[in-house]
Amino acid sequence: MVGHMQFAVSRLLGVAASICPLVAMGVWAATRQEACLARMYPQSAGFYGALGAAVALVFANLGSAYGAAKAGVGVAHLGLSAPEKIMRGIVPVVMAGILGIYGLIVAVIINNNIKTEPFSYSTFSGTLHLGAGLAAGLAALAAGLSIGVVGDTAVRAYGKQDQVFVAMVLMLIFSEALGLYGLIIALLMNNQANRYGALCGAG
Repeated sequence: MVGHMQFAVSRLLGVAASICPLVAMGVWAATRQEACLARMYPQSAGFYGALGAAVALVFANLGSAYGAAKAGVGVAHLGLSAPEKIMRGIVPVVMAGILGIYGLIVAVIINNNIKTEPFSYSTFSGTLHLGAGLAAGLAALAAGLSIGVVGDTAVRAYGKQDQVFVAMVLMLIFSEALGLYGLIIALLMNNQANRYGALCGAG
């Protein structure tokens, strides 16, 4: 009887000795995964994404506001010197206003792609969205500065010489293209952020 009990105890000890390493490995793997999730999916990732949406809209609107205001001064001067040319002279103001739409588009797209579920929005996605917002916003800001300066000067010249109009439109188109470049890159960066796969086994 005692021999059977000793044999059973030895078998139990052998099973426990074989299971304990497996349990330890499971606990270690779970702890490692939790650390990976906390590192790759921090709460600050959402802040980066929201900041990207904000800077896209703010900088684009700054460029749009400056371009419209600066060119508007030239349009007002044109109204005094050649009132019949005002409708063609407001082209720079219209093109400056379009820049704000670029920032709005990028901000809405980024905001829609910010995920609120746990472990679903990584630092990689957040920083890419921040970069997309900066690309669109700063490009639109540069375009607005260019449109404002070109529009103000060219509209004043158009009031005295009709042949300036075609050259003014061409200069404004190339200035507007700066904002379009930023919009294209922002959309590409947003797509790259959405294609990024799950990390640490997270969904």
